[in-house]
Formats: sequence, structure tokens, C-alpha cells
Amino acid sequence: MKSPAISWLKLMLRQQDDLICATSIRQQGNMSLLYGDTKGALRNREDFLKGFGIEYRDLVCARQVHASGVRYVKEEDKGKGALSYDTALADTDALVTDKKKLPLAVFTADCLSIFLYDSKTPAVGLVHAGWRSSQKKITAKTIKLMQKEFNTQIENIHLGFGPAIRQCCYEVGADFKDFFPAEFLIKKNERFYLDLIGLNKKQSLGLGVKESNISDCGICTSCRNREFFSYRKEGDSCGRMISVIMLK
Repeated sequence: MKSPAISWLKLMLRQQDDLICATSIRQQGNMSLLYGDTKGALRNREDFLKGFGIEYRDLVCARQVHASGVRYVKEEDKGKGALSYDTALADTDALVTDKKKLPLAVFTADCLSIFLYDSKTPAVGLVHAGWRSSQKKITAKTIKLMQKEFNTQIENIHLGFGPAIRQCCYEVGADFKDFFPAEFLIKKNERFYLDLIGLNKKQSLGLGVKESNISDCGICTSCRNREFFSYRKEGDSCGRMISVIMLK
């Protein structure tokens, strides 16, 4: 079974022949080695990735901590976190690389996966953005690292937002008014809902990313819990989807 996300990923990142990017759905199984029922996670990864010609043992994974650590992934990092959570890159929530055949992965279940593609260098990035990471401007930090390491020109960046909990469902406390601008807190029936996508989009636009180069799949993981894992709906037993990007 192929993910319905694949088609919009190809479109929104102006996919070229040198790029692979995809997000799994829950019917393809839990992809996490830490959360949910992990018994079949390695087989699930293998089955999902082989359809794209990606060797699951080559995955580079982050030990996501809801912070703003960004890592430049190099050849010596190949396979870190692929077979064991303990070997994943520590204290990291975003990955960038200009190396070919080096697949980057993040894992989500309501948090936002953000795909970055520098079409000229070429280079790619992949971000795991929850509210804490977004507050710390992780998307902006990832773009800045690509500029530093790859001399990425801002006009060449294409950015795509994957499935995530949306403002329709992402209820937060009134104290979030202390963390985020009012424009990203939607008030309904005396309750507040966070626009995680809008927040990260503004960070990107603020650095000069073209609005025409930004796309959003529009999928809410909470609304579509039958197709996507949602921590808000399922709690601690929740599995995780995998998002992956790789230069061929």
C-alpha cells in the first residue's frame, strides 16, 4: 500500500529525478523503535522503504527531544538509528544533508514533519516540529544551517508541510498566549487552538522563502486518525509514522 501523501510530496517539492520523499500511513504499521508496539517496526520500515529503493539499514534517524537541535548528516552517520533507537543522533530534531543515497528520517504522530529541498545545490532537510521546537524556531534554524553548510540560496528552497494535528483539533492552554503571537492561537468557545503550520510558515517567509515554494498537504492527523497515528487521540500506546527524504 502506498501513502496518499506521496503524490502531494512529489508535487509540492517540485520533485526532480534526484529526489525521494514520502510519509507512511498507519496501515503500513508503526515505524518507531521507542513508542507503541515496536515488535514489527523494523519489518515495517523495510517494507515501506523498499518500494522507493531505500535500504532501511541506511536510515539516519534523530533521537527527537522537542528542542531545536539541527544536525548536518554526513556519510559516517549512515545507519545511525536505523536498527536501534540508542544509536540515533542525540538531542536532534532536524537533519540536513547534501550527500546522495543518505536517507533522513523523522517520526511523528501529530507533530509536523517539514520537508526542505534546495533544488540547485542540491541538498535536503527534514524537520520534526512540535510546539516546543516551533517556539524555538527550528525551521528557521534548519534553513540557516543549509545556507551555512551548502551555500543554499533562499530563492531555491522548496518547503512542504506533512500530515500533522491542525488548528481544528490542536487545543492548548490559555498560557500559550505567553509563548506565541495571537495570530497563531485561534479562540473557539473560550478554548484556544494552535496553528502549528502557520507558525512554521511565517518563520520560513520571514527568511525570504517564496510563498509559491511552500506547500501544505492539509492533512490533520487527529481528524483522520484512521489513516494516521495521533498522540492526542491514542495516548502513550500510539505508534509513529515515518517521513523520509533522500537525494538519489
